[in-house]
Amino acid sequence: MATTTRILVVNPGSTSTKIAIYQQEKVIFLKTIKHPAESLKPFKRVTDQFEYRKDMILEELRDADIYFETIDAVIGRGGLVKPIEAGVYRVNEAMRQDLMECKRGEHASNLGGLIAFDIAKRLPNAAAFIADPVVVDELDRLARYTGHPLFDKISVFHALNQKAIARSHAKSIMRRYEEMNFIVAHLGGGITVGAHHKGRVVDVNQGLDGDGPFSPERSGSMPAGSLLKAAFSGEYTYDEMAAMIVGKGGLLAYLGTNDVYIAEREAMDGDEKCKEVLEAMAYQVAKEIGAMSAVLKGEVDAILITGGIANSKWFCNLIIERVYRIAPVHLYPGQDEMGALAENALLALNGEIEIKEYF
Repeated sequence: MATTTRILVVNPGSTSTKIAIYQQEKVIFLKTIKHPAESLKPFKRVTDQFEYRKDMILEELRDADIYFETIDAVIGRGGLVKPIEAGVYRVNEAMRQDLMECKRGEHASNLGGLIAFDIAKRLPNAAAFIADPVVVDELDRLARYTGHPLFDKISVFHALNQKAIARSHAKSIMRRYEEMNFIVAHLGGGITVGAHHKGRVVDVNQGLDGDGPFSPERSGSMPAGSLLKAAFSGEYTYDEMAAMIVGKGGLLAYLGTNDVYIAEREAMDGDEKCKEVLEAMAYQVAKEIGAMSAVLKGEVDAILITGGIANSKWFCNLIIERVYRIAPVHLYPGQDEMGALAENALLALNGEIEIKEYF
């Protein structure tokens, strides 16, 4: 490949769209487009925002004097497609249809593949991709059991960041991700802890709607019997119960804030309730790491802690003091979804990884 390979990255969130132009591994343009609530109010469904967001992206690129003909690939944040293995996927008509119809749920990330597909069509030689969407499913057969045949465990987690961090750590010690065992804990608005066995995430808590540690705004695993009684008590609507699980659970339910920085500051100022709730969240993360160690039969090369909350050394130390005997612990604060997407696209364009087809 030429050294001037350019990649457009599109990462839609609930109230913003991040875009970037990478030349090889170097970012040369980065922009976060804000979408005020009043701008999104007219749209009933997420996919109704498609033209609105796409037009804003094109306008920003024109204003920045980005020449469209210089773009070799457009990669979007993967949405809620059907369960697939990790990797880079070409956005084809089958994927576009699934994203447009939101068959597996509505999420802003669905727009990533749709916008990438549309923009790439306008360019002379560009391909459209997604990479490591949240529905990456590499679960071991035993990990799929929930305890009742009516319910299957599904894989929904921070696949893009977990995979990127694991690959980066392996590369830093001159090893291959596919030959190592990691436990990766992503600590953000949701918390997921994955067991990475030789390049595959063979088990991970379903951090979206009720599994694993509680997080800043999600309740995680809760006593099923108590949850059932509350649901049929007549005191709560379906939407109110759903919000207890995702959106208004976790730190927000206990402390009235989903901001770990604020909660930690209060704890450091002597608020014992804040301190105890944060300690409990760290305790549950450590317990999940211990569970994933059992999945890997104790053969763990490293524990990697990432995500926004990993910026708190105090919180991370609460976890480390419980798990350091399992394996060395390494902190990778924050997340670089844009860089991870660009890297995946570059590897695909260079032929270093397979470009997969979605069916």
